[in-house]
Amino acid sequence: VQLQASGGGLAQAGDSLRLSCAASGRTSFSSYGLAWFRQAPGKERDFVAGISSYGSVYNADSVKGRFTISRDNAKKTVYLQMNRLKDEDTAVYFCAAKTLTPVTTPRYYSDWGQGTLVTVSS
Repeated sequence: VQLQASGGGLAQAGDSLRLSCAASGRTSFSSYGLAWFRQAPGKERDFVAGISSYGSVYNADSVKGRFTISRDNAKKTVYLQMNRLKDEDTAVYFCAAKTLTPVTTPRYYSDWGQGTLVTVSS
C-alpha cells in the first residue's frame, strides 16, 4: 500500500494539529494495522500511536491524553489529532502500515509514508 502523509506545519505550544495519511493502491485498507511514528533530529524513530483493523487503539505514554489516532476505512485514511502540543513533539511524523495489529517496533511495518514535519515553538 502507498501512503501519503500531510498536515504538518508550524504550531505554538498548546496548539492543535491534525495529521492525515491517505492510502492508495489496490489494497484492503481495512485489514491493516496502522500507526504513527515520529523522529526528531539525531534520534531514533519512536512509536506514537497505533490502531488495529478492529479499531483498538494504542498510545505511547508521552502522548496519552493529548493525541488521538483514528481511521476512516471508506476514505482509506488514518488521522492523528494532536492537542496541547509541546516543544518536545517537534519531529518528522511518519505513518506506517502492517497486517493485523500495530506494534511499537518500526521494522515490522511493511509500508511507510514520506513523513510530514511538525515544528512546535514556545
